[in-house]
Amino acid sequence: MRAWLERGLLATLLFPVSLFFGALTGARRQLYALGLQKIRRVDALVVVVGNVVAGGAGKTPTVIALVQHLQSLGYAVGVISRGYGRSGTACTEVAPDASPHHTGDEPLLIRRTTQVPVFVGHTRIAAANALLERYPQTQIIVCDDGLQHYSLYRDLEICVFDDRGCGNGWLLPAGLLREAWPRNPLAQAGQGDDRLLVLHTGEHAAFSGFTAQRSLAPFAKCSDGTTVALSVLGEPGTKPLLALAGIAQPQSFFSMLRASGVPLEKTLALPDHYDFDSFLRNIYKGYSIICTEKDAAKLWSKTPDAWAVPLVFVPQPAFFDAVDARVAALMSTKLSSSHGHKTT
Repeated sequence: MRAWLERGLLATLLFPVSLFFGALTGARRQLYALGLQKIRRVDALVVVVGNVVAGGAGKTPTVIALVQHLQSLGYAVGVISRGYGRSGTACTEVAPDASPHHTGDEPLLIRRTTQVPVFVGHTRIAAANALLERYPQTQIIVCDDGLQHYSLYRDLEICVFDDRGCGNGWLLPAGLLREAWPRNPLAQAGQGDDRLLVLHTGEHAAFSGFTAQRSLAPFAKCSDGTTVALSVLGEPGTKPLLALAGIAQPQSFFSMLRASGVPLEKTLALPDHYDFDSFLRNIYKGYSIICTEKDAAKLWSKTPDAWAVPLVFVPQPAFFDAVDARVAALMSTKLSSSHGHKTT
């Protein structure tokens, strides 16, 4: 991660490999542009939320905030995802009591938080079709990740960045970019500058776009629904606190806890999407554990007394104004069309 922020020795040594990566991704895009790879439409408005950088930039909180906003406007919304890190590739609906090992931790968090239908599948088109077959009234499908997956036609894209911006501006593995930025939109897949919104979730926006504020809720919750104020955790006479995080940037969670006045005795940074299969609670039995909601989906099966702290994610009002304008225009166009977005 540090090497990707500057054009130092390691990044420079990897630069020739990034040229090869760029050639491969460019060739793949060209297959779709020429029609050699098929792009499919579905009978719903598709909004893709993703990023062009490696590592977490705030995509899942953006999906949740967007879904909740669209719900508040009366739209029937569903979510699709590949379910990164899950076992198996079957296309399936995510139930509120599902195992994160079968659905992926992020789709399960989205399902529990928004209560909308969520489907995971090896391909996004399969997940979208399964969702519409089960819930044909769905008007808008929000795709969790997938900016670089062109087989599903999209009507609107939201690209999420954090404080890193584009890093050193190079492609993987020399930099953090999955594709060049600014990008060359693939019109055949529904991409276009007029169909793209950029959202910055960090404290500092590296370039123009909308912004969002991230903070922690003032409380933590346990697996049985019990809640406690953050100010109570770590008080004298209670167990010392161990904060752990299996997210792309664990330090951001630890920093927000400390900024909220939570006295952390120890921190444990784990790999993103950590499955907790090898987590040994007895090693940390002298601590009270505090974690993210994403981690809690897996951790609670082993450590039900762990405290999960919800993330409060608030995009600026202008972002939702832009979403509303684009969705209203796209819905109007869709309703006036005799053919809609039927699967081909």
